[in-house]
Amino acid sequence: MTGPASPKARKLGLIMCTALVVGNMIGSGVYLLPASLAPLGWNSIFGWVLTISGGLCLAFVFASLARAMPRGGGPYAYTRAAFGPAAAFMVSWSYWIGLWVGNAAIATAGVSYLSVFFPALAATPGLHAVVTLAIIWVLTAVNCRAAALAGGVQVASTALKLVPLIAVVILAAIILGEEGMAAVQPFEAEKIALQPITMAATLALWSLLGLESATVPADQVHEPENTIPRATMIGTILTGIIYLFVCTSVILLQPPETVADSNAPLADFIAARWGAGAGKALAAFAAVSVFGALNGWILVTGELTGAMAKDGLFPSFLAQRSARGTPANALLTSSALLTGVVLLNYSETLIGLFNFVALLSTTSILFMYLAVSLAALKLNASGAVRRSRALGAVGALAAAYALWTIYGAGVKPVLWGLALLAAGPPVYFLMTRGGVNRKAP
Repeated sequence: MTGPASPKARKLGLIMCTALVVGNMIGSGVYLLPASLAPLGWNSIFGWVLTISGGLCLAFVFASLARAMPRGGGPYAYTRAAFGPAAAFMVSWSYWIGLWVGNAAIATAGVSYLSVFFPALAATPGLHAVVTLAIIWVLTAVNCRAAALAGGVQVASTALKLVPLIAVVILAAIILGEEGMAAVQPFEAEKIALQPITMAATLALWSLLGLESATVPADQVHEPENTIPRATMIGTILTGIIYLFVCTSVILLQPPETVADSNAPLADFIAARWGAGAGKALAAFAAVSVFGALNGWILVTGELTGAMAKDGLFPSFLAQRSARGTPANALLTSSALLTGVVLLNYSETLIGLFNFVALLSTTSILFMYLAVSLAALKLNASGAVRRSRALGAVGALAAAYALWTIYGAGVKPVLWGLALLAAGPPVYFLMTRGGVNRKAP
């Protein structure tokens, strides 16, 4: 979806690409997932293990394709090479849907942590939706105003990402050192079952979305055939380990009903041992971190929308840049769609809204993961890339994992996802054959 860049533009090295992967993956998931997973108990731990394993399979597929086909566009480029432009559009369509829907979950997580300071956000029906929309449009305005301003917000928030996570791990280590395994929720084998493990794995996958981040700007990466695969695998492993330790600590070192009823589970975990002041401090760090992630993903969504329009896949006005050089039309359109998702679910609780939109976003992006896994299998079998038994085996596992987690999302998110996906072919026909749009310059 992007043209070739000059050699001087290829400035992203291993550290920067790894930071891109980790930074995009560490967003809202880790801050609210403990509350979503707590009712599942030890099933959630097995779900995490499967999710990290499946995530590594997907990361291997992306890494292998990036090594064989170091092209900009990532999923779009791989699917186009395997199945043609129509399939590539559907991959971009599902990815695009997953991004702007997922932004609703990110915004909800940030507002949920603000409820530590403003309890009315959780107690007053519909108020959280109003505040969520206000924050979405403030950050949309920031991105419309100037990329440099959005970048400054992103840099400031990124520095705060790891502070609350490190605090949770340190406290968990202290608790285990003082109380040993007596502090851990007891393991009850009779409660372990496939259905709750599947649900846990699907919810947990939300936190790993973004593992493909380094493959998208391949044209801007130094030695992409080497850098992107390494960054993708290293970033996925690091993030998986961080999430496993943090979520496991919060879920297993507290009563499950306490975690499940919390709108800010990490902050409440800290407050229970170190006092309300420490809990509020962590909540502040978490909220800033989540809103920083939202700022970044709003930017990514706008850029993807503009790029698809520039390729003639969306109406040409979405490709137009403002006088400040930002994709303002694309940003406003994406945030308008995001507003609809929030309003349609305004009556949900904070955790209920987060669970639904996270599952819907995950399902949409899973269609993309499934398509890329199948593309890897076809390209490997046809010899379009260097044949590899490892890619064939892991690609099959990644495809099976994507199908399994789509099933695990449940009926409502899957039906919504399929409905949104079904809107893609008419758009593709109108844009490419219906004469509605000409490729933007």
